[in-house]
Amino acid sequence: MEAWIALARRQLASGSLISKPPVIPANPGGEGWSGMYNAMIHPFVHLPIKGALWYQGEYNGAEGTIYYEKMRALIGGWRKVWGQGDFPFYFVQLANFQAVSEDSAGGNGWAKLREAQTKALTIPNTGMAVIIDTVPLAERDDIHPRNKYDVGMRLARWALNRDYGQKQLEASGPLFKVLKIEDGKIRLAFDHTGTGLMVGKKEGRNPAVEAPGGKLKQFAIAGADRKWFWADAVIVNNTVTVSSPAVNEPVAVRYAFQMNPDGANLYNREGLPASPFRTDDW
Repeated sequence: MEAWIALARRQLASGSLISKPPVIPANPGGEGWSGMYNAMIHPFVHLPIKGALWYQGEYNGAEGTIYYEKMRALIGGWRKVWGQGDFPFYFVQLANFQAVSEDSAGGNGWAKLREAQTKALTIPNTGMAVIIDTVPLAERDDIHPRNKYDVGMRLARWALNRDYGQKQLEASGPLFKVLKIEDGKIRLAFDHTGTGLMVGKKEGRNPAVEAPGGKLKQFAIAGADRKWFWADAVIVNNTVTVSSPAVNEPVAVRYAFQMNPDGANLYNREGLPASPFRTDDW
């Protein structure tokens, strides 16, 4: 770290980058609330940047919705010190981790952290790469899963679409937008459906492809009694209709709302997975 700081200081002092070097805070290393920022970010805040990519959150897995507030503060803080306006900030939603649960209610572990990450999309000029289809069960206990190829490619889509003029390139998988209750079923509509929704299948680093005759998985449904049941879900006219014979009057749906939503397979036809979500706030 000292070498990087020394290099930056020499370049800044020579005028090759800017005329005035930044002030390095005292004791930039070490642990604590500001140690990493002072050591690894602040020395470079006077350098121009195009945007930021962020892949983090495992440590915050038990925080749930609080993580959104931290993301908002982080992004706002960086944008303030750089003084370049709302530069692009693209981040990665947490991957699958640990054992698969049969509890249809879900909500355990990282489910709410992913929800907070999705909420961070309300911050201007942000984008999120969904990667819940990149970790095979054999790697379920690896907190740093091996497949970074899809992570990078999905982040790149946001930058190519938003910042490099490739508007024809879909940036995201489906994101839940609105529900409608009709005839004992719930119909779900999404943003980022691309050229259509599909039941997908992904193997390794290969692109996701349509699974002919495949059934959607990881959907759960509940009535006003808040009792959750695994549901039948089908794609109808670019929406998803969810139902269960155990719930006559449904009011809410959850999708992939698990620590490890293995098997979640709703995609757009561009091969990008839908983000986990819930329609309730229970």
